[in-house]
Amino acid sequence: MERKETVLLVHNYYKISGGEDTVVENEKKLLEAHGHKVVLYTRRNAEIDSFSPLQKLLFPFRAIYSFRTAREIKKIIEKEGIDVVHVHNTLSLISPSVYRAAKKKKIPVFQTVHNFRLLCPAATFYRDGSICEDCLKGGLGCAVKHKCYRSSFASTLVSAITLKFNRMIGSYKIDYICLTEFTRKKLASLVEESHLFVKPNFTYDRGKKEGKGSYYLFVGRLEEIKGVRLLIEAFSSLSLPLKIAGTGALEGEISEQITGKDNIELLGYQDKEQVTALMKGAKALIMCSQWYETFGMVIIEAFSAGLPVIVGDIGNISSLVEEGVNGTKFVYNDAQSLREAVLRMENASMEEGAYQTYLKRYTPEENYQRLLEIYRHQA
Repeated sequence: MERKETVLLVHNYYKISGGEDTVVENEKKLLEAHGHKVVLYTRRNAEIDSFSPLQKLLFPFRAIYSFRTAREIKKIIEKEGIDVVHVHNTLSLISPSVYRAAKKKKIPVFQTVHNFRLLCPAATFYRDGSICEDCLKGGLGCAVKHKCYRSSFASTLVSAITLKFNRMIGSYKIDYICLTEFTRKKLASLVEESHLFVKPNFTYDRGKKEGKGSYYLFVGRLEEIKGVRLLIEAFSSLSLPLKIAGTGALEGEISEQITGKDNIELLGYQDKEQVTALMKGAKALIMCSQWYETFGMVIIEAFSAGLPVIVGDIGNISSLVEEGVNGTKFVYNDAQSLREAVLRMENASMEEGAYQTYLKRYTPEENYQRLLEIYRHQA
């Protein structure tokens, strides 16, 4: 009988849940369904709220390198007989010390690349309302100069020092799982090609929806980087219905802007079941991000429901959509181009193409086989 690896999944939860959390949950379920023992090592940034004044003072140093994480990871590897360490997020409590701890125990380490933090202290390649790759050309000091992370000099400095220090001591000399070819090419400026693998995320089948649907749907955080202002601008001059599911910093602003606009409805936070129901009743999902993204879980979730997608022609989200087959594209920062894409969708029928895309590329079984190939490439 084939021996199944014991996998340690490592994840640091942000204060606000997101797509990364769903990926961790899905991969744990997938590995266990195929007979693997899965051990979780997690921290939550909400813990920071209960820190003492001294702990908060020392926190930046722990974010750069956590000796607690190093000790605990080594103990888990010894106790559980870990064969593979698979990391998803280390910010802020876990820190890159997890990589060195695993390597010292001679355990292969894989990092799923959920953002661009290895290259950009802000993790987004986005500044002052537009794409920015200055750190690739001019060094990490560019981010510090512009306070790119949370608009804070101190936070950006800690992020930049974390990158610089851990590059110097070799923490990042591990294997990386990129979600798209676009991300792999970006990371190739820092990591040797032999340590870069491509494997998309996956999702579970929601079942193909019936009919075309009666409204357009946005699902995501209400933030500038997600393009919600562009979305409102586009639909303000359309008579077509739009439902917006999500919360975030711009919620109050968006609520005011749509007052009197009967075709736009702000739904607030929606759980997984509610989002699925919304997808089943929609004409298309709209994703109008103003940055590269690193995948776009909601896109493949839409495909799994047979829902076509309208996306900005930028970065990773563009690579997921095939024009006229499972969706359509628009100039990512142009409201008029988005309006035109919506009108194209009015006369299109791409539900079957969206669902077939899911079946061919983003099912659990397809994903498991690729994940196993990556885990075993060194064997």
